[in-house]
Amino acid sequence: MSTSLPQHPLSQSLEDLVELFDVRPSAAPMADADRELALAAPRFGTVFTDHMARVTWNATDGWFDRRVEPYGPLQMDPATAVLHYAQEIFEGMKAYRHADGSVWTFRPEANAQRFARSAQRLALPSLSIDDFIAAVAALVRVDAAWVPSGEESSLYLRPFMYASEPFLGVRPSLEAEFLVIASPVGPYFASGVQPVSIWIERDLSRAGAGGTGAAKCGGNYASSLLPQTIAQENGCDQVCFLDAATGTALEELGGMNVFVVKTDGSVETPELTGSILEGVTRSSIIQLLQDAGHEVRERRIPLDELLEGIGDGSVAEIFACGTAAVVTPIGRLAGTSFDQTIADGGAGSVTMSVRGELTDIQYGRAADRHGWLRRLV
Repeated sequence: MSTSLPQHPLSQSLEDLVELFDVRPSAAPMADADRELALAAPRFGTVFTDHMARVTWNATDGWFDRRVEPYGPLQMDPATAVLHYAQEIFEGMKAYRHADGSVWTFRPEANAQRFARSAQRLALPSLSIDDFIAAVAALVRVDAAWVPSGEESSLYLRPFMYASEPFLGVRPSLEAEFLVIASPVGPYFASGVQPVSIWIERDLSRAGAGGTGAAKCGGNYASSLLPQTIAQENGCDQVCFLDAATGTALEELGGMNVFVVKTDGSVETPELTGSILEGVTRSSIIQLLQDAGHEVRERRIPLDELLEGIGDGSVAEIFACGTAAVVTPIGRLAGTSFDQTIADGGAGSVTMSVRGELTDIQYGRAADRHGWLRRLV
């Protein structure tokens, strides 16, 4: 059922763009039997394919040397800028094997556009949508055997860029490297979708106004690690941050956006204020919810209002979303002065319905009516 056209036209055919990448095959690819064993029960982000896509940039020549080369360690000077000033960005996306054996990815144009916005905020060079998608396609075509099949299995793709100039001055790097690596992953919830518990962090912030919250850069995730540890120490699975200015309004989890479903069927999600990541999954879910007749409001959601709604029953469900887990039901919110279960603590019907519809589109089991899929193989 994956027949619709992609949303963003490339400047050339994908075939022509992929041809710009020089393929330098690995001299020691993993044996077929070992690869099949690795694909049998992959753990997220622990096993990687035989190759990686790579493009180099400098201020004189721009982007050059497009290639697919053997996966391996990066050689860096101790003074490489990224190690000292954290000038780097990344994306997260997946390749899905459909029933007919073809391989597709989901809304890569949106990832490429967000990557460009992140690059601008981190003073890194802009990479074209053409190069971004072609690099992904070139790698997946070389390592197509690594794309798993099966329920919610996929090839996780990690495009990233870092400042590679050996230089200790505080200024934008004059050299950069863009790479794509890939890791086969199984279902996020191995034993079925399970609600998670969320710790609301009041003292530590993820990002503030004018900061890098809307950019997908490592610093945002580094700042979430201590709060995540605090959440786990308090018996919770994940952490949710409040706005840095007032500490009163819901923002996002350490790596996922959040939605609130009301008993009247309407859905709310924190508005994008520059400190919240513009999630690709988030925008897709908004569209699917609207398609299903739900009113979706992007607004400031005060924590006290949310807790009151959970208490009086006007809040029926809460869920989080992101590339890795797709949609994750939230069964409990806790903090220093509260501990509340949402409804019966289980996965709600709206949560599971939108999750099922989204994954059906991604795996080719439902019509791609919005043209979100792009074929890679």
